Amino acid sequence: MEKIKELWKKYEEIIRYIIVGGMTTVVSWGTYAVCKFFMDVDNAFWMQVAVIIRWVAGVAFAYVTNRIFVFKSKNGSVLKEIVKFTSSRVVTLFMDMFIMWLLPGVLGINDWISTFISAVLVTVTNYIFSKFLVFRKKK
Repeated sequence: MEKIKELWKKYEEIIRYIIVGGMTTVVSWGTYAVCKFFMDVDNAFWMQVAVIIRWVAGVAFAYVTNRIFVFKSKNGSVLKEIVKFTSSRVVTLFMDMFIMWLLPGVLGINDWISTFISAVLVTVTNYIFSKFLVFRKKK
């Protein structure tokens, strides 16, 4: 039991980040499901609207949960944090789009394998941005 407590203490932030990431995925996919119910996502325009709404909901949920539960931010400048967080997520959105253009589109790698590779790279990059740029602790 002591070993488990040690591991939790050592990796608590990363474990919380993974849990919150899973919850964020559920919020994002749930939002998309609601959009799909109300919009004709077979239409290219409405598909893009649904994707944008899904992304905004996911980023908003991720910001709040990362601030409170993962990084336990006490920074008083919430607006500055929100701008940094959203900007970093826009960067990784473009990173994801680039990876998904390059791997399956140019290199011919299976789209599911590409999606997995992209998800891992985006998740790690989001964590690094959040830890060292958005929610960094004041010295």
